[in-house]
Amino acid sequence: MPDTKENILQTALRLFAQDGYEAVSVSAITGELGMTKPALYKHYKSKRDIFDHIVLRMAEADEKNAMSLDVPAGAFQEVPGACREAAFKKIKAFSMAMFKYWTEDEFASRFRRMLTLEQYRSPEMADLLNRYLTGGVIDHTEDLMRGAIASTDCKDKDVKVLAIEYFAPIYMMMNLYDNANDKKAIAELVEKHIDYFMEPMMRCRT
Repeated sequence: MPDTKENILQTALRLFAQDGYEAVSVSAITGELGMTKPALYKHYKSKRDIFDHIVLRMAEADEKNAMSLDVPAGAFQEVPGACREAAFKKIKAFSMAMFKYWTEDEFASRFRRMLTLEQYRSPEMADLLNRYLTGGVIDHTEDLMRGAIASTDCKDKDVKVLAIEYFAPIYMMMNLYDNANDKKAIAELVEKHIDYFMEPMMRCRT
């Protein structure tokens, strides 16, 4: 028998991802679960309390996931020209793993969709989206790009622009993936985009 507290959390997040946080009431959550409000309040004080636990769970999961996905920004600073391809392969592996996490992991995917729905209504949601999936990722990608091209004739490129040009299509395809009939084709398109983007930079001379 599933844990009631966990079931409430998962059901609430599913509804938040579907209809938006503001549109979902405690009554909607309890109705979906077939339980009373007093029964829910034994586990969570309010809808806000449920949300806070979702954010806490996401933070814990993201920290754990980052340990396996992260590529240290300084890892490419001294990469010799002969290993340039290997450096970009690491960035690609990081990007593909991140795409898979945010689209295929049920909790992460629903969290992303909730933030996407609510970003224009709530500064808090917009800040969370920026931290997890837009500005924060672009900043990290910028560091990776800077390190990867540091010793090449591409070093004078605007790495902020490079990072945006690189990540924006990946983020767009995360959103396309949600309702795509052929999800495999979207994932393959992400990989093609990465290869297409990286190819001219791998030709940069050291």
